[in-house]
Formats: sequence, C-alpha cells, structure tokens
Amino acid sequence: MTRLPAQFVDRLRPGIRDQQVCVTGGAGFIGGHLVDALISLGARVIVLDDLSNSTPSHLADLMDLEPDKIRFMQGSILDPSALFQAVEGCSLVFHLAAVGSVPLSIEDPARTWVVNATGTMRVLQAAHRAGAKRVVYSASSSAYGDAPALPKVETMAPEPMSPYAAAKLAGESLCRSWAACYGLDTACLRYFNIFGPRQAADSAYAAVIPAFVRKLLGNEPPTIFGDGEQTRDFTHVSNAVAANLLAATHAEPIGGRVMNIGAGRRTSVNEIAQRISFILGTTHLHPDHQPERTGEVRDSVADIGAARSIIGYEPVTDMETGLDSTVRWYSEQHAASGDQKGQRS
Repeated sequence: MTRLPAQFVDRLRPGIRDQQVCVTGGAGFIGGHLVDALISLGARVIVLDDLSNSTPSHLADLMDLEPDKIRFMQGSILDPSALFQAVEGCSLVFHLAAVGSVPLSIEDPARTWVVNATGTMRVLQAAHRAGAKRVVYSASSSAYGDAPALPKVETMAPEPMSPYAAAKLAGESLCRSWAACYGLDTACLRYFNIFGPRQAADSAYAAVIPAFVRKLLGNEPPTIFGDGEQTRDFTHVSNAVAANLLAATHAEPIGGRVMNIGAGRRTSVNEIAQRISFILGTTHLHPDHQPERTGEVRDSVADIGAARSIIGYEPVTDMETGLDSTVRWYSEQHAASGDQKGQRS
C-alpha cells in the first residue's frame, strides 16, 4: 500500500470520503497506487482497465480486502459503453489509461494516438455526460522535448519529440477545451519520471529503475543507453498519488491548468545505476553502454512552483528514500520468487 504522511491523509480525507470515483488505468503502476490511497481515504472506486499493459493481481487482492469499496471493469476507454458505465455516478475521474512508452509509440504511433489522444477525448465526453465535477489527467513531462532551458516551467513552448509526447500533449489541450466549452473542470499533471514498487520490470519497454534492478538481481550488468550523464527528475510514485489527491480535492476551479509533478532535482542515469548497485551489493557489475534511443530527451527537471501555488503540492518522498525502499521491495519480491521456485522443484 502507498503510504502518505498522516497529516496529509487527515487533510484530504474529508474531500474523498464516501465519494464515488473512477480510475481509468487503475490496474497499472501509478493507477494501482492511487487506488490504494483512495480506498484508504474512504472512497468507492470503479477501475476501468483493458489489461493491455497491466495485470489484475493487485486489484484482486484489494477486492478481497475491501469488496464493498472497489469494482473492477475490464474494458477500453475507446469503448463508449464501457466507459460510460465506469464513470456513471462518479464525482471525480482520474484518467491514467494510456500507451505509456516512448519506444513503443515510435513502433506503433497510430495506436498511441488513438489511445492517448482520442481516448482522452472520450473520457472527457463520458465524464461530462455523467455529471462529474472534475477530471484529473495524467500528462507527461515529455511535452517539453529537448529544449535546453532548465528547470522545465509550464510556460515554456512544448516541443514533443515522440508520438507519445505529441499524443499526451494533445490530451492537455482537450482538457483545457472541455473546461472552457463544457464546464467540466480539469487538471493536467505533468509527471516527471515516476518510479516505485510494482512498476513493470520484465518488459522491453521497462522504465530505467526497474530495468536496472532486474538486471542486477539477475547478476547481469545494467544497460544504459548513451553515456549515462543524461539527467532526470526521478519522482517516487507517492508524489504522483499526492498530486492527484490534491488536484481532486482542490476547492476552486482549476480550468485545465498544467502543473509539473516532480521532486525538483536532477539525477543522472549513471548516479541511479551506482546507487542501485550499492544497495544490492553488486558494485562489481559495470553498466553496458548502448547507443542513445530515438526520441529521448537529454536533461529534465521540474519547476514545481505552479503545483505548489495552485494545489499546495509538495513532494512527500525524496528520491533517495523512495529509491532505497523501491529497490528493497524488488529485492524481496525476487527472493520470494526464488523461494517459491525452490519449493516447487
């Protein structure tokens, strides 16, 4: 379960308790952590997910524990009937469903656009029809592209460098237009390199931290694309959850405003690899450097001033604490998996 500070939970519970909410993509990595928090705050949660890049195992555990608080619907945001059934009666919609990979978007730009752009329009249509008061949209810092200016500020001109970035940026424009034309309040959260427990590690499109951990736990050197000096604002998933809850419970209209959600500090990929190796005791395994990947930006770090001033966002978990706990979680899962294999043999 995602742990948030007690004072933070106490502050948010009155705005969430007894609300019926929908989480699209709620079987995924960030969505699953958000569902944890919503249930702990007393919400009734409907999850819509097509399971194309997730599994229902975590939700199944939650449904066993809290059968009256969570309902799972397997379906696509591209299916108007399934979507309306999911949002009907919901006061809040958290829209996280997406094709979430830059490399995959380059391989299949058409599907990426349909899911991430057209799908967002359909979520907004369904939320408006259902009478929801707000949609909180999971946007992406990839919208900034490779502009050299740092930190990234929401007033900078977007320069999307991949089909993924272009489609997520289109979703922001849709959120602004629905707020302006239809009176459906929206908030756009531009995530910066979210990581944490339960993030997929066994895919060719895995994010850098789980990919590094998986390699090192297998006694293999991690793969770094490029020289490793590229920097990112690595942000623990608890911060993304906190931002969603703050945006959802904000008393005033947000009107489609875009807000950076990050930790506000730069860390190089090489530094991340070194720290993970230190935690796991695998410093003898040196990274394998491969050519840079198409569509990747060189440096990125968030200016979180807008989120701070609009919704009162502050990071609840720093990078070091989040990374340590995340790596240890993967290590425990790896050990448990090894024990189970030993028992079956």
